[in-house]
Amino acid sequence: MTVAAALLACAVLVGWLVPARLRRVDLRRRDPWVLIVAWLLSTVGFSAATVTAVVLLLVPSHGNDFVSFLHHCRDIVHGAPPQAEAFGGAVAGGLVLALAVRLAVIVVRGARRRARRRTEHLSVLRLAARGEQGGTLWLEHDQPLAFSLSGGVVVATEGLYRHLPAESVAAVLSHERAHVRGRHHLIVAIAEAVRKALPFVPLFRDAATALRDLVELAADDAAVRVHGVAAVRSALICVSGQAPGIALAMARQAVDVRLARLDCGAPHVRPVRRALTCVLTGLTATAGPLAGAAVLLLTVGLLTC
Repeated sequence: MTVAAALLACAVLVGWLVPARLRRVDLRRRDPWVLIVAWLLSTVGFSAATVTAVVLLLVPSHGNDFVSFLHHCRDIVHGAPPQAEAFGGAVAGGLVLALAVRLAVIVVRGARRRARRRTEHLSVLRLAARGEQGGTLWLEHDQPLAFSLSGGVVVATEGLYRHLPAESVAAVLSHERAHVRGRHHLIVAIAEAVRKALPFVPLFRDAATALRDLVELAADDAAVRVHGVAAVRSALICVSGQAPGIALAMARQAVDVRLARLDCGAPHVRPVRRALTCVLTGLTATAGPLAGAAVLLLTVGLLTC
């Protein structure tokens, strides 16, 4: 039972302490993709540690073969009667199974609801659109507005050209297409489903809001690389944030933080460095609870034997 307890303890630390640490990161100077990876794979690490702990509780040895080198401290390993351990494992297994079923139901229902709403919105938008060019639906409306829908559809109004210079309009469209290329709608949808399924875990509860902000920062960076900081900043100030709830709009999320980031110069990160940093971050976030449990077991063993 010791191994399972160590895994659960580390999972709790990740679920409750990691969100606070990630929220304190200065978004003005960090690569948003690294933080996106950190949020997503921290949830994977939490889930992996929890499921592994439950599986160990259900198997006869409870994973104590991993600490057999502490054979002269076996009283620590067997801290509870076998019947109590079996009952605890069964309860934990049932709880994890129920949560997994709940998550699956929420994911399926959410996907169907989003698909239905997307179809409804697209039907109305295509009727109202002046035309479609390069995957962008253009609406005859004076208000400068742009947003993207899952499936690769970008919607923009003629008001963009009336209120913004051509380079800023191009930056707006580049921003929205970055959402499509980066599968940002899927990232946000996954985070929202997990939040609804497990709202009592701070990591899952906070990830949805954080990821909505981070995908906007990532799309800004993509637009800046092509059109420059000035064009993106002008667009962000001028464009309206109104859009359907299922859409990702240019100027709806974290506008103040994004403007501050642009004022700081929106630091450029080379693709190779980004890839390496994301890989290291992902490995740390995924394997962190497992490595932490191993360190905790070793520490307990050294202190008690």
